[in-house]
Amino acid sequence: MKRKTLYILFILSLTILSCASRKDLVYFQPSDTVELRTNYENNTPKLQAGDILAISVTADDVRATQPFNQISAYQGTNGTIQSTNPFIPTYAIDNNGFIDFPKLGKIKLAGKTRTEAIDYLRTEVSKYIVSPGISMEIRNFRVTILGEVKSPGTYPINNDRITLLEAIGLAGDLTINGVRKNVLVVREQNGVKSEYRVDLTSRNALNSPVFYLAQNDVVYVEPNGARIQSSKYTQNTSIFVSVASIVIGLITLIVRN
Repeated sequence: MKRKTLYILFILSLTILSCASRKDLVYFQPSDTVELRTNYENNTPKLQAGDILAISVTADDVRATQPFNQISAYQGTNGTIQSTNPFIPTYAIDNNGFIDFPKLGKIKLAGKTRTEAIDYLRTEVSKYIVSPGISMEIRNFRVTILGEVKSPGTYPINNDRITLLEAIGLAGDLTINGVRKNVLVVREQNGVKSEYRVDLTSRNALNSPVFYLAQNDVVYVEPNGARIQSSKYTQNTSIFVSVASIVIGLITLIVRN
């Protein structure tokens, strides 16, 4: 009788502690009702106020590009950019969405994708240079991943195309205690913050409007119930052990009687 009672208590303990199941942990579980339709072109990040752009103009005639490229200490005496230590001028998009570009003056780039901004600049510079080349990089493109991931932090991105999955990969993936069904993405556009919830266990996550992240997005993975409870226990471990010992002692006495 005693052994049977202890066995039942053991099974009940395992049941209580075993909070996670396969459906809570596996990404993109199959579904016949979900049609994948995510299109990067429809979700390309747009330039916005506060972005720092590194822009350089090139052409066959290097001297013709000098009015469009800032002079710096990294440039040679003949005005050509040294390949061993290149310098690319940077421009901040102001609160009204403009940058002050040499020769062209105030031009509005906010609201355009990087590709659209490059095409627009190329058109404008073409009024002064034959077949110019435009190089543009968003220098402050970064995403922040917080919560139940292995390596939370802020990560700089070298280009303007990164998926939610790639960002999570940079942070070392979710821990076993991360809630995969309710990942939060906070995005700010035109001074307005928006919240998006993504269920990574569903294939529909691939259709989310935040599947492709934008600059300065914040991704937060909340802890599951087991993690929250364990954090409470660690603060009162000695008390918990004492109470558990008393309970076990009482159960033993009851079983013996």
